[in-house]
Amino acid sequence: RLLIELAEHGYVRQSHDRGHYMLTTKLVTLGLTHLKLSGVVDICQPILDRLARASGELARIGVVDVDHLTWVATAQGATTGLRYDPDAGIDARLSCTSSGLAWLSTLKDDEALELLAREGYARPGDFGPHAPTTPTAVLKLLRSARKQGYAITSETYRAGVASVAVPVTVPGKGAVGVVVVSGPAVRLTEARMLEILPEVQRAAGEVALASAASPLF
Repeated sequence: RLLIELAEHGYVRQSHDRGHYMLTTKLVTLGLTHLKLSGVVDICQPILDRLARASGELARIGVVDVDHLTWVATAQGATTGLRYDPDAGIDARLSCTSSGLAWLSTLKDDEALELLAREGYARPGDFGPHAPTTPTAVLKLLRSARKQGYAITSETYRAGVASVAVPVTVPGKGAVGVVVVSGPAVRLTEARMLEILPEVQRAAGEVALASAASPLF
């Protein structure tokens, strides 16, 4: 009944060959309209554009939504050579991305482990070659990120990709999102990530200050 009603309103359609239902672009438009009305893109885009220019890599912002982290805005700073440009609008993997680790590091260990248990841990071969696959391995990374105030990963989510993430924290709310810079590991080395870290931290601070203007945060 739900599918029939969604089809009547144009949000799904049924294929003619196998009869499977699939999403239409109308549903995508609904999500994009929601983001536009929330003001989050207007708030974040100038900050992300500056961060992308300063780093020369992909800059993104993810927003915490109860128990997951969703990418809502992006800016590409790489103009030539290798580019890392994943799809926006998807949820970040918590156990093996710098963004997921940065957010979880703001929580207590038991809270983080509960979220990780729901999502599941990386299995060998499914993600990057350095992806942590056990609670102990993830907790080690979380405690390091908690102590530093940021998370750095290399080839944990995908082979050949590195990233640095800083949580967006608001007094009284805790972490409401993350700011992250990602790129090819051959170019985005640990030394390079530490070099651009102040810019990532600055961007996270600016998003935190501006977050009151958007109900999405």
